[in-house]
Order: sequence, then C-alpha cells, then structure tokens
Amino acid sequence: MEERGQLKRALTEATAGAIAGAISRTVTSPLDVIKIRFQVQLEPTSSWTLLQRELYKPSKYTGILQAARDIYLEEGLPGFWRGNVPALLMYMPYTAIQFMVLHKLKSFAAGSSKTEDHLQLSPYLSYLSGALAGCAATVGSYPFDLLRTILASQGEPKVYSSMRSAFVDIIKTRGARGLYAGLGPTLVEIIPYAGLQFGTYDTCKRWMMSWNRYRLSNLSSSRSNNSLSSFQLFLCGFAAGTFSKAVCHPLDVVKKRFQIEGLQRHPKYGARLENRSYKNMFDAVKQILRKEGWPGLYKGLYPSIIKSAPAGAVTFVAYEYTSDWLESLVS
Repeated sequence: MEERGQLKRALTEATAGAIAGAISRTVTSPLDVIKIRFQVQLEPTSSWTLLQRELYKPSKYTGILQAARDIYLEEGLPGFWRGNVPALLMYMPYTAIQFMVLHKLKSFAAGSSKTEDHLQLSPYLSYLSGALAGCAATVGSYPFDLLRTILASQGEPKVYSSMRSAFVDIIKTRGARGLYAGLGPTLVEIIPYAGLQFGTYDTCKRWMMSWNRYRLSNLSSSRSNNSLSSFQLFLCGFAAGTFSKAVCHPLDVVKKRFQIEGLQRHPKYGARLENRSYKNMFDAVKQILRKEGWPGLYKGLYPSIIKSAPAGAVTFVAYEYTSDWLESLVS
C-alpha cells in the first residue's frame, strides 16, 4: 500500500509539473522569442551600446518594443510562438521530471512525503534539492531545448521549415552529439538557477505563512489556517523567477551561443557564429567580454526578467492548484 501511495504521488507530481510547464511556456512564449533573438545577436542590442563601443554596423534588434514590432511586421503573430512545439516537448517532460525528482528528494530529506513537512527543511536542503532536480530534468529534455532555441532564433525567411528539418541538419553537421551542444554550460547554469528558484520559492512561502500567522493572531481570530492564497503563491513564484534569472542570465547567454554555434543564419539577422568559435565555457565568456563588453553577457536580460517573473509565478501557481486537484481526484 505504501509503495502504491508513493507511485501515485510521483505520477501526480509529474502530471501537475507537465501541465504547469505547458501553461507557463505558452503564456510567456513571445518574451522568450525576443530574449533568444537578443542572446544570439552578436551585434549590440541597444542604440546606446552601439554608440559607446563605436560600432556603426546596424543591429537587427535594438530594444524590446522595436523587436516586438519588427517580429510582428515580418512574421505576424505566429512569429511570437516560433519554436513553441519543441518548447512544449521540452517544458512538459522538464517540469514533470523536475517536480517529481524534487518531491522525492524532499521526501527523503524530511522523512515524510507531506508538503507541509517539506517546508520545515533548512534553506540549504531546499536549494540543494532544487539544483539536483534541475540537473535531472535538463539531461532528460535537453535535445528539445536545443531545437527550441534554433527555431526561435530564426526569423523570416526561415532557414529551417520545421523541427524535423532542424533535427536532420544538426545530425548531418554535428552528429548525434550535436543534440547536446551546450549541455555543459547548461548544467553549470541550471545548478544555481534551479537551486535559487526553488530555494527562494520555499523561503518566500515560509515568510508568507509566518506573516499569515502573525496577521491572524493580531485579528484575534479563532482561525488557525495560515495557508497561502493564490495571490501569495503568485508573489512567491514571481520573486523566485526574478531573482534566479537575474543572477544566472550570463550563463544562459553562453548556453545559447553554444547551441547556435556553426548553424545556418540568414545574413539580415547579423553575423553568424562559426563552428568551434569557443574552446570552452570560460573561453566563450572571455570572447564575449572582449568583443561585446559586459553588456554582451546581459543581452536579453530585460525580456528575460519580464518573462521569467510571470513564468515562475504561473508555473508554481498552476502546479500547486493542479497538484491539489489531481490529489482530490485520486484520493
């Protein structure tokens, strides 16, 4: 009976995570497309940086509003959801694996599978559990992340007409290992990112629950329920998404460069990153700093934060409610 209960709980966590990931990814896709276009553009992404570095070659994208306008005029509304199919194929297993592994790790650390007991874990265990869950999810879904980046980074005219054509070209030019191009920088990024995201989320939940207890005690209320409202869950997810993305963004830029290295790119979108341009992650950081300055490591930061904050909020709120709903169905 205990094994059946654990299996049922694992399936619930996986399903809730997959649904939450699909909802979050679809809602925030336009900002993700803009972020990726900025990250893979070798030229400056703002007019001010262009003047500061005395680079007079025009850039395709120089701001969020300008990029949004150009994408809409050149590609229509579907352009904002370019790469969404492989993104969903990535995010659904990614979030499913992530939440399932996270729950198992927390259950092991806490000696209990109850969510309320997980909140009693130290912040360090919350961060460590999130980091390990993020690594497991990344390895399990990485090829779809690569395809998503490639399809989202291209505009019109398309270089790859479909996910299949991109897949075939990667196999031809890079071999099977090409499907994991940039995995090293991704794992280096995901450890602090997932750790910060889940650790911050749990910390914010504890703070909110303490605030609820304090507020109810001051109201002289007989109620002892300190559960979080949907708005409070949203705020916790918002804070977790913003903080983790702001800290880890340079690593995400490096990851995107490795993913599009050596692949075809239409000339109007700027310089192409040639194959084996970077020896390793540290060499990539050094070259970006030398050629593009510090702003190069933060390309796409604004759309990334604008996207990640609501994405984190939507993911956690959707997960909490979906998980509760699924548990009520199977109980």
